[in-house]
Amino acid sequence: MTASTPFPPPGSKTELEEGSTLSPRFGADGLVTCITTDAATGDILMVAHMNAEALAKTLATGEAWYWSRSRGELWHKGATSGQVQTVLEMRVDCDQDALLLKVKVAGDGGCCHTGRRSCFYRKVELFNSEPRLVTA
Repeated sequence: MTASTPFPPPGSKTELEEGSTLSPRFGADGLVTCITTDAATGDILMVAHMNAEALAKTLATGEAWYWSRSRGELWHKGATSGQVQTVLEMRVDCDQDALLLKVKVAGDGGCCHTGRRSCFYRKVELFNSEPRLVTA
């Protein structure tokens, strides 16, 4: 483990893909992508990022913590909105550079800062060969 992260550095390809050690591959920006879904329905709620501190706090508390790229700070999801995400399951992808959280959401059950349940409330459709966003 390094001074900047409580997680061991990624080992060999076999250790990374088949081993039992969580050794996330944070990007050059110090972040790993995190997809968050509703544990009961499987609906995708949001995509966010975690740094080592956010991931460590998530594991320690059982609640989702993220790194806000726009605010440049650690973010406890639901601390101000009441939409606290209790983590029921965490998964890591094959090369440990993406996380999947399955959560139960408190409060009104929403996750998006726009007041919607999911951040994915628009779909892309083509109109006259031009992409347009349409509320789903």
